[in-house]
Amino acid sequence: MVDRMSRRRFIGISAALAGLSLLPPRAVRAEDGAQVWHGFALGAPAMIVLNHPDKAEARRLFGRIEAETERLEAIFSLFRSDSELALLNRTGALAAPSAEMVNLLARCRDIHRESGGLFDPTVQPLWTCLFRHFSASDPDPAGPAAEEMRQALDLVGFDALRANADRIAFTRRGMALTLNGVAQGYITDRITALLAENGLTQSLVDMGEYRALGTRPDGTPWRVGLSTLESDATPDRFVDLAGKALATSSAEGFSFDASGRFNHLLDPRTGLSASLYAYLTVVAPDAAGADAWATAFSLMPPDEIARVVKAQDNITVYLRQRDGKRLVLSA
Repeated sequence: MVDRMSRRRFIGISAALAGLSLLPPRAVRAEDGAQVWHGFALGAPAMIVLNHPDKAEARRLFGRIEAETERLEAIFSLFRSDSELALLNRTGALAAPSAEMVNLLARCRDIHRESGGLFDPTVQPLWTCLFRHFSASDPDPAGPAAEEMRQALDLVGFDALRANADRIAFTRRGMALTLNGVAQGYITDRITALLAENGLTQSLVDMGEYRALGTRPDGTPWRVGLSTLESDATPDRFVDLAGKALATSSAEGFSFDASGRFNHLLDPRTGLSASLYAYLTVVAPDAAGADAWATAFSLMPPDEIARVVKAQDNITVYLRQRDGKRLVLSA
């Protein structure tokens, strides 16, 4: 039986014009005077708090944020049957793709290359193989048969995806793509940009990944607590975030089995699941990059992460190993 767990329980956006105070979403009270929107986005409850002197303008921004999130989800969602991604996976090709899809796949290709192939969005057949196995009645706890895994692995390989402004297509029948390791970050970046374009100078956007615009209104950095699961009562540590993005990957975010041996962080080379870290957090200039690198680094030992971080020169990694040891890796 598939054991579903999720790190992301809540989406929160806090933003303010210069000089106006602002509390994190879940600390806002009715008497604080900020404009508040409640709804649902990216499969989770959502709350937006805007400290804006013009109530009508704040409501207009709520609408724009909601519409933009919906528009991007209609491109990247793995679970909406009408999304661009679902159409690509269903038919093997996508004509006249959106600019957002083309741009994000180009970014994926860069990180695929820089990570030595460990960041590979074509691992979806492996995920499907594991899901099918552990959704069956009384599944073998050892996992799918070796031949089933081999067949799934044969369908993995980002180099077998062709993409340009006119068409996206797989070169092998049966391939499929997941953007769950990067799309939340990309959407986070787009919403942050939308806030900036509308005059908001300080914000913290949490859409599964974090992106800070500027600092807190008092000039201090935003602080984000790190832990294995978002529901953990006490963070393992805190990280200051000013003008950067943060993403965390944890093998416990989604497990196919009760033991956690088979989880969502899949090695495209072997089909095995990540097991090195309790959690791994990346701070980077943008949320899409932080999101993708958090996935790739979860499959690398610390010395290999340190080598990549040194080459990137703009990434910091916070990790906790299974034995409890905590490391910070930066250039």
